[in-house]
Amino acid sequence: MKVSFVSSQAITQAMRYQLLRMQSDLIVAQKEANTWRVADVGLALGARTGVSVSLNRDIERLNGLKDSNQLAASRLESTQLGLQQLTEAANDLLAAYTTGISGASDPAIIKQQADQVLGLMSSVLNSNLNGEHLFAGINTDVQPLNDFLDPASPNRAAFDTAFSTYFGFPPNDPAAAGITDAQMNDFLDNQAAPQFFGAGWDDWSNATDQQITSRITLTETAQTSVSANIPGFRKLAMAAAIVSATFDGSMSEAARTAALDRGIALLGEVVNDLANQQGATGITQQRIERANDRMSMQVDLFTESLTEMEGVDPAEASTRVNSLLAQIEISYSLTARLQQLSLLRYL
Repeated sequence: MKVSFVSSQAITQAMRYQLLRMQSDLIVAQKEANTWRVADVGLALGARTGVSVSLNRDIERLNGLKDSNQLAASRLESTQLGLQQLTEAANDLLAAYTTGISGASDPAIIKQQADQVLGLMSSVLNSNLNGEHLFAGINTDVQPLNDFLDPASPNRAAFDTAFSTYFGFPPNDPAAAGITDAQMNDFLDNQAAPQFFGAGWDDWSNATDQQITSRITLTETAQTSVSANIPGFRKLAMAAAIVSATFDGSMSEAARTAALDRGIALLGEVVNDLANQQGATGITQQRIERANDRMSMQVDLFTESLTEMEGVDPAEASTRVNSLLAQIEISYSLTARLQQLSLLRYL
């Protein structure tokens, strides 16, 4: 019988190579145990890898749309709050004008209420969310509405100039006591109205008529903002401004009555216009909510398909990790014992 020797160095090297392979397998196993997905998709799926890549891309796109929809929903929610505040203010001002036209209210009180509405308009329409002005259209970095209560603002200067040019004196001049209702109505029709419903609105607003359009699904878009230039805001501005600017002590009773009559007519339209705008904004909010629900269902379906393609059994992956760790520990132990073998110790 022939006796051959076995080199302890050869055994040690073989175990070293085996240890390196097990360490590499452990990294893969740990990744699969943590992610519950195969570590190498291309190796596991082969020709079906393209399907996996496509599904992952679709999931990322849908999640991105859901995130942008959340921003649009926040913008619309703040917009609804502003519309509600201005609607309530219009109703209160309508009640004040109705009381004032009967002579049961002091003109100074009515003027004060008109000033409050103008101040509220500046506050609401110039509000911003995440650094973007809500009612500026697509010019979200520009403050949309100029403050009429500021004597230096372009809209107030334009109104005062138009009044002085038409009547020959400012609203607080004693000569204003002789203004008739016919004169006031003519001024409101031909001088004041173009400042709110014509080119003169540029002195009031820096917003664009074009509103923000957002993609809410892969195939749908929606307008997700409201411009300060909509008719309801213009009418509210005129209803408040004609009283705020003309209700000084020297103004004739006939002129005040004409201004209140025009304000009442405008405010009735304002309430209706803003209610319609609230309804349209609410419909857009519902569309976004339903779009998010549909996209969530799509994401769930795509994720389920990916799990079937790329998923691993968590229990099996965990067992594999534990098995490899045990084998590595045994390998370390055997390697240490082999390294202690020597001829000197044997002798």
